[in-house]
Amino acid sequence: MQESLRSRQWFGRKGKDGFIYRAWMKNQGIPPDEFTNKPVIGICNTWSELTPCNAHFRELAESVKRGILEAGGFPVEFPVMSLGETLMKPTAMLYRNLASMDVEESVRANPVDGVVLLCGCDKTTPSLVMGACSVNLPAIVVSGGAMLTGKYNGRDIGTSDIWRFTDDVRSGIMSEEALNLAEAGMCRSRGHCAVMGTASSMACMVEALGLSLPGNAAIPAADASRKVLAQLSGRRIVDMVRSNMKLSDILTREAFENAIRVNAAIGGSTNFVIHLLAIAGRIGVELNMDDFDRLSANIPLIVNLQPSGKYFMEDLYYAGGLPAVMKELLPWLHADTVTANGKTVRQNVEKAVSLNPDVIAPVDAPFNPLSGVVVLRGNLCEAGAVLKPSAASPQLLQHTGKAVVFENIEDYKARIDDPDLAVDENSILVLKNVGPKGYPGMPEVGNMSLPKKLLAKGITDMVRISDGRMSGTGFGTVVLHVSPEAAAGGTLALVENGDLIALDVAGRSLNLLVAEDILAQRRTAWQAAESPFRRGYVQLYVQHVEQAHLGADFDFLKGSSGSEVLRDSH
Repeated sequence: MQESLRSRQWFGRKGKDGFIYRAWMKNQGIPPDEFTNKPVIGICNTWSELTPCNAHFRELAESVKRGILEAGGFPVEFPVMSLGETLMKPTAMLYRNLASMDVEESVRANPVDGVVLLCGCDKTTPSLVMGACSVNLPAIVVSGGAMLTGKYNGRDIGTSDIWRFTDDVRSGIMSEEALNLAEAGMCRSRGHCAVMGTASSMACMVEALGLSLPGNAAIPAADASRKVLAQLSGRRIVDMVRSNMKLSDILTREAFENAIRVNAAIGGSTNFVIHLLAIAGRIGVELNMDDFDRLSANIPLIVNLQPSGKYFMEDLYYAGGLPAVMKELLPWLHADTVTANGKTVRQNVEKAVSLNPDVIAPVDAPFNPLSGVVVLRGNLCEAGAVLKPSAASPQLLQHTGKAVVFENIEDYKARIDDPDLAVDENSILVLKNVGPKGYPGMPEVGNMSLPKKLLAKGITDMVRISDGRMSGTGFGTVVLHVSPEAAAGGTLALVENGDLIALDVAGRSLNLLVAEDILAQRRTAWQAAESPFRRGYVQLYVQHVEQAHLGADFDFLKGSSGSEVLRDSH
């Protein structure tokens, strides 16, 4: 065991190199025996005061360290780029791949035998998992947990209510003073969004994949049990190193299928699709858009959480957490797949029970028979687009309407509330150039706010189509991730005002009802916009990012480089 540890390539060295590796570490007051027979465990920390969701991670890391020390490991905490969804401009998604590179290179370059990934806010989870997959050492995820449920005017609120409040202010139903009171009661504790948004969906994703200890997803950030789980995870990673249990041993094709089915049952974020595709590309598991539709097609929505339902992550925890959900889903899951604690999915969840059927319903009496992510095909989305039926309006799931086109997000902001905008409730709002290359970074603007004049008429939903994403906290009849995007010359780029578009969710189709000869003329006349980004990371991003249906990862990051350091000198 001792000589097989990867860290021995540093700390077990003789001569000058070993002297340097050990001596400079000792300036932190570390005794010599720490370097001789202990697994070195990296704690990859996305703590940042600019990422409020993760601002408690210094404290959480201390719990992880205690567990590592108890199990006979040597903990070393290190920072990586932290992606704060609420503050980063132009969008945190622009930097997901950069953060994954930071993780990959930091882990590979340093003397660690295994790693604990501390992640919470939306993009921190996929970026850390992606980077760790490309090194493929033993790894375990500890999520930061959701914040406590917000309170306003005697009722529970969460991030999804922001969209409702904003529209109510625009339509005159809610005052600015009331909005300020809601703001004061929204974020009552540490942690990420309290609804089944992207952050919570990612926490559920890693638990469903088997990358965390059971129960990780739903424990609130403020609950002492979150620290207990962190400490237990610290203990477990040491055992994973000793048994050489790598990410590739957990992330099998069956694990990915489990995650897709769980995401359907919880009403998870559409962003789940793009992140899981990217993770699969890093670990070398074949996964495509159609898998999401096929695998979730018969899974009922059994978790009643906003934005698809009523309750919040705190309620999910009290109702039994994700183990209780997965217990209900066992007939659909690959129950014998192994997870990070060394046990199978079945062993982890067989004793779990739903303690509140209003929050976690039985599969034979689901909260909503519509679930999952629908993948659409057609001439408007040749490589696919996604829609979340549980968050949509049933009457709009089959709809034909005239396009109201916005060429970019600035065009949308300038014209959406123009009283003279030619739009009615039957129109379809189309937003171009907000995809991976076009924005760049694929921002969460797909759930466009409706025109003010329609809100005044009481209209609360319309079909909306874009090559961008939607916050996991968002809702509505929203078609997202249209691929190829407009900036890459997809048919979306050719849509003009007044064109008829047909959406048929049951038929899994999205089509632009314009004659092919006219489209051919438009395609000939279309010219790609010249990118204004001529240096740095953003230029790299535009040049190398893949389309949404491939996970929007960089083309040169697919696959794994492993943990070997190819050049070794000092």
